Amino acid sequence: MANKEMEVEKGLDLNRYMGRWYEIASFPSRNQPKNGTNTRATYTLRDDGTVHVLNETWTDGKRGFIEGSAYKADPSSDEAKLKVKFYVPPFLPIIPVVGDYWVLYLDGDYHYALIGQPSKKSLWILCRENHLDEEIYNQLVQRAKEEGYDVSKLHKTQHSNPPPEGEEGPKDTKGIWWIKSIIGK
Repeated sequence: MANKEMEVEKGLDLNRYMGRWYEIASFPSRNQPKNGTNTRATYTLRDDGTVHVLNETWTDGKRGFIEGSAYKADPSSDEAKLKVKFYVPPFLPIIPVVGDYWVLYLDGDYHYALIGQPSKKSLWILCRENHLDEEIYNQLVQRAKEEGYDVSKLHKTQHSNPPPEGEEGPKDTKGIWWIKSIIGK
């Protein structure tokens, strides 16, 4: 039986998609600390049509972050298939790392989203708030399962209430987040 093409959203309104998104759950990644909390992404549309990406997480009370950019994989397509590019290590950005960012599902109010990669090695459930109704969460998990993801790998992200605002907390200026991710801590 042939693998079916993953379904992605069409007609993504980038202006509406901009702003802060909280990670509700994700597949663990070597690029993110295992004990990270309050993980979030903030997207800002640039004049050239690309998106500034700021990914943040708190580990042991310190804010770790990495900045990058996103752009449409195929500018002529209306499919929500983006490419994201980060430079690593974040404290000495020299190596470009490019990945897929496919919007598999987005509710009509742009309040929660299911994001994946065609390799099915990465999956994120995002929300504009740092919590999501359990019924909606389960629906997104089911949708991911239908797309062929091993949802048993999903790990819920811990968030404080209220979440940190701005750039609260001491910064991880030495790139400890990135170094820990390399050695799997």
